[in-house]
Amino acid sequence: MHIKFTPKDICLIAVLAAIVFVMTVVPRVPIPLGYAHLGDAAIMLAAYYGGKKNGALASALGSALSDFIGGYPIWIIPTLIIKYMMGRCAAVDAPFFSWRTALGFFLSAVWLVVGYTLAGAVLYGSLEAGLTSTPGLIAEAVVNMAAAFGVGALLEKANFRKLIK
Repeated sequence: MHIKFTPKDICLIAVLAAIVFVMTVVPRVPIPLGYAHLGDAAIMLAAYYGGKKNGALASALGSALSDFIGGYPIWIIPTLIIKYMMGRCAAVDAPFFSWRTALGFFLSAVWLVVGYTLAGAVLYGSLEAGLTSTPGLIAEAVVNMAAAFGVGALLEKANFRKLIK
């Protein structure tokens, strides 16, 4: 399978990855095994507006770069996988205020919690270790879903979809 990227795709991926990176690095709150941030709201919006291919790739790259720069290199590979799949879940082709979009964002948030809990278990050698981060991950997921819908409401009002197409 050969996936083609246009210059427009590359620029969109770069901008969305940069937004995900900044929103992941700047507002960091320590939790067991890592940190909470607003990057997941940026991932949901990047995937929704950027689409499955571009949004998911931007999500993975921006998040992995934040792990690299932020001092968590052990998490780069799990982050690439988890954030890519989060982007795939959140990239729905539906009106923003619809049950399909809400379901996509919810599944993205569930994947965040499950993915990082399991990755923590593998990286630190026990499910108990992975589960120490689960309450923080759930809180992060809820806050990020709310933030994604709040910012998304503003983007919808500004007719953002037309601007990037």
